[in-house]
Amino acid sequence: MASSSSSSSSNAQPQPVKNKTRRLHIYGRYVLVSFLCLFLTLCCILMLIKTTCVDRDEWMRKADSTFQKVDTIMPMRGEIFAADGSLLATNLNYYNIGIDFRASRINELEYLASLDSLADTLAVYYPQKTRQQWHDLLYAPMQLPKKKRSRSYYILKEIPFEEMVRVRQFPYFKRSTNSNHTGLVTSRVMRRRYPYGDMASFSIGRVNEYQGRIHGYSGLERALDTLLYGEDGLKQKTVFTRGEIYWPIKPARPGYSVTTTIDITIQDILEYELGKMLLESRARWACAMIMEVATGDIKAITNLEPDTVHGGLLEAKNRLVEGIEPGSVIKVISMASALEEGYAHVNQVYSIGHSYAYAGGKPITDTHSPGSLPVSRFIEYSSNIGMTKLVAHHYEGGDLNGFRTDLYKLGFFDRFRTGMAYERSPYYPTLDPKAGGRVNLSRMAYGYATQVPPLYTCAFYNMVANGGRFVRPRLVKAIHGPDGDSIIPVSYVRDPAMTPENAAILRGMIHEVIWGEGGTAKNLRNDIVEIAGKTGTSRIAREYPRDKNGKKIPGVKFVPGYLDNVYTVTFCGFFPYENPKYTCIVVFSAPVYPRGAAYTGGVVMLNTALKLYARGMLNNSTNLTDNLPEHVTKQPTFYGSHDGDRYSVLRTDLNVGSAAVLRAGRAGIAQNVVPDVRGLGIREALVAIESSGLVVNFTGTGYVTGISPAPGTRLLPGGKVTVTLSQN
Repeated sequence: MASSSSSSSSNAQPQPVKNKTRRLHIYGRYVLVSFLCLFLTLCCILMLIKTTCVDRDEWMRKADSTFQKVDTIMPMRGEIFAADGSLLATNLNYYNIGIDFRASRINELEYLASLDSLADTLAVYYPQKTRQQWHDLLYAPMQLPKKKRSRSYYILKEIPFEEMVRVRQFPYFKRSTNSNHTGLVTSRVMRRRYPYGDMASFSIGRVNEYQGRIHGYSGLERALDTLLYGEDGLKQKTVFTRGEIYWPIKPARPGYSVTTTIDITIQDILEYELGKMLLESRARWACAMIMEVATGDIKAITNLEPDTVHGGLLEAKNRLVEGIEPGSVIKVISMASALEEGYAHVNQVYSIGHSYAYAGGKPITDTHSPGSLPVSRFIEYSSNIGMTKLVAHHYEGGDLNGFRTDLYKLGFFDRFRTGMAYERSPYYPTLDPKAGGRVNLSRMAYGYATQVPPLYTCAFYNMVANGGRFVRPRLVKAIHGPDGDSIIPVSYVRDPAMTPENAAILRGMIHEVIWGEGGTAKNLRNDIVEIAGKTGTSRIAREYPRDKNGKKIPGVKFVPGYLDNVYTVTFCGFFPYENPKYTCIVVFSAPVYPRGAAYTGGVVMLNTALKLYARGMLNNSTNLTDNLPEHVTKQPTFYGSHDGDRYSVLRTDLNVGSAAVLRAGRAGIAQNVVPDVRGLGIREALVAIESSGLVVNFTGTGYVTGISPAPGTRLLPGGKVTVTLSQN
């Protein structure tokens, strides 16, 4: 027993040592944690002191930059209008539709359950994607973890307001107007739109958007960009109780709106006629312009080229403001200078022939001029030799550059500043007698060795049509802003540029190009609208090979000169001749067939003039009887009738007055016998013939003037009778 008790006692003695060791470990950890907490507290206090005291100014600046951030408010771009107020360029709001897949209350199960019906609906209204494609697009984000899903997963972009409202009623989206429940998000974007599409697009221009700012890069959009753009506003980030917003501190000023001189009807007609002829002639490109003679208003302007990828036509770059070798249309300008300087005597006769070597250059040729011509017929026959002898001989004994100086006097080189981008003035080189100056002068007289934009050629012809008053072409009629409208007045390059007498002589010369015996455009004669104009043909110079960026390709052998059998053809003139209202120029590059200026540009001008006449836009009436010659009767013809009451009703009730009446005796109706229905209207003639058991074919309009077989002929039942109608 004793030994047992002793053994127990000896085994229990180490217990206090173990407890003491455990307590020491606990105290040690406690002290370590306490010192660590104290250290962290001291660090926090030190950082607090550093932040609030030492670095106070720096942090205050950061706070100011965050909560007082200033951003730009983009202005509303000004609109562009046609002369009648029709919109040519405007701004429209569109909407992007997306889904926030991390919205706070979005119900994933309901979304997945509605996925099929939502895809079906989208496929119906937006068939650019199939139902399966819409389904795949809508389901794709659900395959990602929620934290990685997009907050703005766009499914539709740039749709109009009414479509945005409709989308809100699609399956799943219509369950709630709260975006937190559906995830539906919309964002508004503003886009520049052109209601008339590509109509005069390079003259009106187009815009680019960069970092939210919209600026023009062509046409009026570019030339008047500072007016159309407006002025940026400013907004500041401000903190309110319920959050942060941008508060406007300087409102944006909208851009000015611009009213152009474009007439939508004339523009549409000219584009149609030019495009039709461009496709028919298979030319590389074509351009055309119509000016109002009295004001210089550009009523229509178009540049087209074939779309080699998709077919049809494209609006091309504005070649009306680019320099080209004009060919024989420049002879009118050369003749104007000669008339004003007094060395062109209209009755003086020059020896012409078919070839003339001048100043050691390549012989000048005429293809259709007779052996001799008076000056008055140089334009009619388009004589290169005649113009050379008239102009070059006058200056060769003195200053060769006198010709260019005389053109300056007419205002030919003045900048027009129409507002169209990249507008250039004509280029006539400085002539050196020792470096081929005499040869170049002879070429300049009839349209080579120069670069003249079609805009300038058209404006000069307009001056001739306007009695010598050189009105400045304009594409902008008025500018509208918050301070009121600013009307752009009609102005003149020269008033007058040449005497009315010389202008009248020159108009007569141009008239004979179409109406004279030796005219080069006799195919354009028309009794409804009498037009006057000049043809021009020039060879096309070779161009140095360039890469797609427009840079010359090094190491390529290049032989300067002209392409073989390839031409630019130009027709420029005005109409109606007696009282000119519009001037027109049409240019085709490398037409295949037809290829002559009279059969391409001339036809475009004539057809345009006829359509304007049909609409009463040439100071004429649209009532055809108002424009009939005096010898043509305006009395209506009453077709013959067996009913005498018809004549009395028309005469008394409608107050027609006197009328030419065709009377016909009552035709006897016999079966299978051709009745005599001559003089009757078609309605009564049909009744009479079909009552005889016969079948009628008829041609023409008016009353019956012929019957085949002859009246009284017996035919088989159902036999055919041909009736001829006429109004004469």
